[in-house]
Amino acid sequence: MNNGQSRSSPPAPLADVAALTAVATATRPREPEPGDPALWRRRLRHDIRHELGTIIMLASAVAVADDIGDGSRTRIEQLLGETRWLDHLLRRLDQDDEHDDAGPPPRPERLRVDGLTAEVVTGMRLATPHEVCFSGGEAWAHMDAVALWRALRNVLDNACRVAAGRVDVLVTADQGWVAIQVDDDGPGFGSGKAGLASLGLGIVHDLISGYGGSLEIRTCEMGGARVRMLLPSAPPADDWRPHP
Repeated sequence: MNNGQSRSSPPAPLADVAALTAVATATRPREPEPGDPALWRRRLRHDIRHELGTIIMLASAVAVADDIGDGSRTRIEQLLGETRWLDHLLRRLDQDDEHDDAGPPPRPERLRVDGLTAEVVTGMRLATPHEVCFSGGEAWAHMDAVALWRALRNVLDNACRVAAGRVDVLVTADQGWVAIQVDDDGPGFGSGKAGLASLGLGIVHDLISGYGGSLEIRTCEMGGARVRMLLPSAPPADDWRPHP
């Protein structure tokens, strides 16, 4: 008769149980308290990064599968690129929390503006029914790559949201400046509800002004808005490689 106790393992002495309980309590992640928003943010970012990792694993498996076509493979590869940028943003949030504030803008790097712009345009083409056209020659600037990616995404998101059917993107370099110009055939800036557009352009201004850039808003030949981001140019790098 075993009185309900399992024969597979003897009951632990009370002292051992107390020691194990103390260790478990000490190592258990602390639950966020009402006045501890920093811990809550860290846990939320942990969960987001975990979900991103799951998406990356699933997308990577599909990208190398034999039963999908070239078009689907291209979309999956673009999805993987988008998740990498999201991971960059989460890392930037971690750095800000380490300093308890947003801190100064990250140090600029010499980057290929037309290459990064073409990457963002490719992603938008897969996410919008509108025609998104891109043209531009080699152009280099000193800026943080994540900041430029965020600025480009905000401007293109706004343009594709209001466009009737077409968005044109042009990158040029002249007289010490790199210009990224985005035109759309929508109703023009200031027409309709401008809340999201105003917020997005405010973000863009803050992102590029920290690196000596500026923002211009006009009306383009298609009748919609023309948004130009001007960045101080940089000499090309001999050993340039595409941004990961």
